[in-house]
Amino acid sequence: MAATPGDRDHDPTSDDPVEEPVRLAGGMANAGAVFRRGDRVDRPAPPQARALHAHLAALRARGLDGVPEPLAIGPDGRERLSFVPGDVPLPPFPDWAMSEAALRSVGELLRRLHDASVGLPPDASTRWSTELADPRGGTVLCHNDVCPENTVFRDGRAVALIDFDLAAPGRPLWDVAQAARYWAPMVDPRSRAGSYPDGLEPIDRVRVLVDGYGLTPRERADLPEAIEQATAVGRAFVAGRLANGDPVYQRAMAKSGGWARWDRVQRWQREQREALRGALLE
Repeated sequence: MAATPGDRDHDPTSDDPVEEPVRLAGGMANAGAVFRRGDRVDRPAPPQARALHAHLAALRARGLDGVPEPLAIGPDGRERLSFVPGDVPLPPFPDWAMSEAALRSVGELLRRLHDASVGLPPDASTRWSTELADPRGGTVLCHNDVCPENTVFRDGRAVALIDFDLAAPGRPLWDVAQAARYWAPMVDPRSRAGSYPDGLEPIDRVRVLVDGYGLTPRERADLPEAIEQATAVGRAFVAGRLANGDPVYQRAMAKSGGWARWDRVQRWQREQREALRGALLE
């Protein structure tokens, strides 16, 4: 998450009066509720926070420094994590964040996350989030929300992922599909206008992401349908947030064009399916 300039507010849930809190801007799920104090982040803890902290600690013990270090879960229902220094792209996304080198590094980072997760099965006793989870399930704890706002860069390269609230067991392919939705992005030209630089070629960009990750030919062939399924799951996620009266999602939905935009995106993805598959298998 990125600090909002000049947005230094008192956090009434804090038990630390020494560090002046800096509100962090970024994702929608915890908008306005995430603070930085020095070298740590103070944010609402998801229900599965204890299992998630154990998983992040295990990843770091395996040498993966591309995830936050879990520090504590307070009695106030908030968690403390290490602050990961770097640049986090926010919309409208800057050109440097949408470069091919940056995109390839996102694929490489996601592969490092998955490789470090092998042999670390998700805690079966935990009720992981189902909101963006792979309907097929799996043996890897997927991030499920690898968007620009959840990716930390240094010198133009992706070095860490943050905000694991929506993590859940799934296939590695599912995480790649979710990333492709945001990073290509696999949306129609009208929908990406204003948030992304002009001139992006989504199909070419999916191939860069996939090359960086190192998908197998079989996985490349399956990716177009996985992207479409991930988009359908994303639509259901938004519908659920709207049904619960979430004002952040209500405002975003009104601003983006409502369900007509989702209809347009999903139709465009179907139209691009075979062209995308052909490009990935060249």
